[in-house]
Amino acid sequence: MKTRNRLFVKSILILTTLLFAGWSLKNKTEIDNTKNIIVLVKYKTQPSKENETVLALTNLIESVKKEPHFVNIKLHIDPKDRTNILLYEEWDDELYYKSKHMQTNHLQKFIGDSKNFLAGPPEITFWKVEKEFK
Repeated sequence: MKTRNRLFVKSILILTTLLFAGWSLKNKTEIDNTKNIIVLVKYKTQPSKENETVLALTNLIESVKKEPHFVNIKLHIDPKDRTNILLYEEWDDELYYKSKHMQTNHLQKFIGDSKNFLAGPPEITFWKVEKEFK
């Protein structure tokens, strides 16, 4: 009878451990999916410098894509006013973005060069995904 009780207790412990491990993994995945930071970067180009700005941003993005924690960037142009450009960026580490990404050589070069084609510094805002609908 003792052997049967021990086997029963071991079985319950193993089952509980597996259930807890599965629950933890599921919750970790859900947390990981929602921790990405969305960065909106709004640019205003100098008059007649829209194409130069898009080319410079495209070159910058090619370098940015190689950085750790990069997920995605979408470049948008306002169809009613091509001097308005928006980058929709997704990163998996906000701290990296705000520190190491901002110090990269390619971004620092872009910032220096941008005085030739941007009307001023960009507006940068940070967002968290609350819900996603597909």
